[in-house]
Amino acid sequence: MTSPPHLAVQLAVNVLDAHSLLAAFGVLGVGVVLFAETGLLIGFFLPGDSLLFTAGLLCTDTGNQAVKLSLAPLLVAAAVGALAGAQCGYLLGRKAGGALIARNRSRRLHEGVKRAEELLERYGHAKAVVLARFIPVVRTVLNPMAGALEVPVRTFTLWQVIGGLVWSVGLILAGYALGSSVPNVDRYLLPLVALIVVLSLVPLLVEMLRARRGADARGGNK
Repeated sequence: MTSPPHLAVQLAVNVLDAHSLLAAFGVLGVGVVLFAETGLLIGFFLPGDSLLFTAGLLCTDTGNQAVKLSLAPLLVAAAVGALAGAQCGYLLGRKAGGALIARNRSRRLHEGVKRAEELLERYGHAKAVVLARFIPVVRTVLNPMAGALEVPVRTFTLWQVIGGLVWSVGLILAGYALGSSVPNVDRYLLPLVALIVVLSLVPLLVEMLRARRGADARGGNK
């Protein structure tokens, strides 16, 4: 039975803060968050990138840290959550079409839909599914969109597995490698997490600049 103090900590968790999530739920929380972020539209705001990197960092002896995770179970939980979530999102989109997205009024979510549509149109199914993993919000909406647009199951499954493993395992190992090589790196946890968040937005910014240049070029040719 959960003790009152521990229950209070869980209830007080900040779902937007990676360290808070890990302190409350540990490795299991990583799998659940990744499943929600990649499989359920309501999870588009969750901190997938920073969560993975921070979790990898907390698998090392980085000093007087309050949270210590085990690398092997973390890798398994992250991979299962990321892959199962994406496949679930695809199946929901295939069954419900675009109705799930249409009913959601979040401006940020619909901006992600636009970016996902641009990815699918520009790069094709395989490359778009992989690239979407590294773009916040887009990785949430592309999976149900792929189902709604009837992207072949084999194509989607193959490339979401490849992209999901590179994304989840890669970010965890990046955090683990940094924590193993830099003494007391936990002192710089907040700046590092901020850097990861910024870097995760780079692909989205690049796509926006390319789209704007393309629009300008088309406008100049008229």
